[in-house]
Amino acid sequence: MNNPIKLSLKTEIFPIIIIIISVIASFFFYDKFPDVVATHWNFAGEADGFSSKAFAAFFFPALVLGMYLLFNFLPILDPKKERYEQFASTYLIFRNIMVFFMAFVYFIAGFANLGYDLNIGVWISAGVGILFLVIGNYMGKIKNNWFVGIRTPWTLSSEEVWNKTHRFSGRVFMVCGVVLIITGYVPAGLRPGLFIATIIMLVLGSVVYSYIA
Repeated sequence: MNNPIKLSLKTEIFPIIIIIISVIASFFFYDKFPDVVATHWNFAGEADGFSSKAFAAFFFPALVLGMYLLFNFLPILDPKKERYEQFASTYLIFRNIMVFFMAFVYFIAGFANLGYDLNIGVWISAGVGILFLVIGNYMGKIKNNWFVGIRTPWTLSSEEVWNKTHRFSGRVFMVCGVVLIITGYVPAGLRPGLFIATIIMLVLGSVVYSYIA
């Protein structure tokens, strides 16, 4: 099966470097981690989920690799695979930013467990916010397909609705990205409500707009 996304050393060098760095780091973290490792933090930045050091060290690099392979494989499965050639560069940017973001979370959590004084709430909120800003900036360039983008009955049924919805959703993603960056600096008690409101605005805004369009 031919992949409609043409892969080359130029397109693959960045994610491959990220994956290699993550794999190398996994052995470093495994050697340095305590036996019980924090793997989840609440909105106040307090650890509330834990795992073994083997899971904490090796799971995320495996997840990063799996995400990279999944992104490369999905266009082959898509019944609308011919559309990917029209937004191939945007698709690869989405893949690369997701691979980088997962590695970013891995390293922030890893160094926090080694005793570095990192404000998890600020770092993760900023990371998610920047992720949303990048996605929003390129959202309008996604062409109609079955795996990437805002897929509602109305966007999948109309090319015009798809395009309008993705241009609108791109702006919503960018607004939400700014809000999420700010979330890390507001009082801890306000963060859950602000985060939930942001996600609701993002999801409902995109779905409702696609229906209206």
